[in-house]
Amino acid sequence: MDAVNAFNQELFSLMDMKPPISRAKMILITKAAIKAIKLYKHVVQIVEKFIKKCKPEYKVPGLYVIDSIVRQSRHQFGTDKDVFGPRFSKNITATFQYLYLCPSEDKSKIVRVLNLWQKNGVFKIEIIQPLLDMAAGTSNAAPVAENVTNNEGTVHICQ
Repeated sequence: MDAVNAFNQELFSLMDMKPPISRAKMILITKAAIKAIKLYKHVVQIVEKFIKKCKPEYKVPGLYVIDSIVRQSRHQFGTDKDVFGPRFSKNITATFQYLYLCPSEDKSKIVRVLNLWQKNGVFKIEIIQPLLDMAAGTSNAAPVAENVTNNEGTVHICQ
């Protein structure tokens, strides 16, 4: 569990920096994730929580963390033994709904990562296509739950 705590501290220390995040910092976060591979479910959950809770300007660095961890795991252990990719894909739609709450100028960076994942076969097209559709605004995915107040002051919860 020490490795997971170390990863958690390393990841959340991103918020002490101003984006863009340095390559050296990304390497430190990725190494911490790989060290905690026996508890990979915790690592994935921490990254998902980070993306959900962080300020909009840290959403894309959160995506870069996912990208770096998955690519390093695939490189080090092989595609068939990578545990991070399949685990990240479980909640990837919800994660990307939070990612798209980033500043509008950052959305192209998200699409770029998705296109690289598609090109390099990181995730199957069945997983990537709905995420690309979400970026284009043509998705059927349910929006992230949020309170919306209409003109009469009534609060509606979108789900």
